Amino acid sequence: MGSLKKRVLTGAIFAILVVGLTLLSTITTVIMTSALSGLCAFELFRMLRSDAKLPNEILGTTVAALYPIAYALLHFNGLLSLTVLFATILLIWYVFYTPARITDVAITLFGACYTGLMLSSLVMIREVVPGFWGGVLVVGILISVWGNDMFAYLVGSKIGKHPMAPRISPKKSWEGFIAGMLCSVGVWCLFLLIPGLELTLAWAIVGGLACGWVGILGDLVESRIKRSTGFKDSSNLLPGHGGFLDRCDSLIVVGAVASLLFRVIGL
Repeated sequence: MGSLKKRVLTGAIFAILVVGLTLLSTITTVIMTSALSGLCAFELFRMLRSDAKLPNEILGTTVAALYPIAYALLHFNGLLSLTVLFATILLIWYVFYTPARITDVAITLFGACYTGLMLSSLVMIREVVPGFWGGVLVVGILISVWGNDMFAYLVGSKIGKHPMAPRISPKKSWEGFIAGMLCSVGVWCLFLLIPGLELTLAWAIVGGLACGWVGILGDLVESRIKRSTGFKDSSNLLPGHGGFLDRCDSLIVVGAVASLLFRVIGL
């Protein structure tokens, strides 16, 4: 199978599974988010270990996968309780496992929060609108991220002349950035059609601009991590696409910002 066909097939299967599980129910959304969190954390710790770091991969990956479940069961009390327990266990590990450094504690804590805690925002977003339409809202967030990436790539590869961050991600251009932002705003404006979502046009534009910008930021964050650890892709688990962290790098930040925005405006 050619590389392009493999990339298209893998992307289609991934999108169908994620969208289908999101729309099916809140429980399947939690399961899907938990699995993505654990896989992203696993790949992140794998990259960091190659950079002479010593994260507690088993603990960090487990906690990352538990974050969406903790929110689903106890909401913010669940997130807080899991974080306190996690930090306490990490400190015990640091005291009794002499090879561990305090930087390894920090990296393990960061890895689980960066993946699991932030991705658990997808479960929060699904509760903004009851029932099926909550799933539609989450899918809308996914489409805004994927559309941002696609339009930024297409426009940037055709007419991109001014690089955004040449030392981190040389292929990203300001022309592509603007195209991605416009796509993000357009998708957010479509959220006005979701029944039960009391979102004004002004807030939709703000949300589209904010999430469009942080989507690019999330991609640059992972690019910086890969460049500093010497990895081209976070893994090869998704043929033609790299790893799960490669596919979720923008979503991690966009989901968190979107969830925060919905709470700011009282949704």
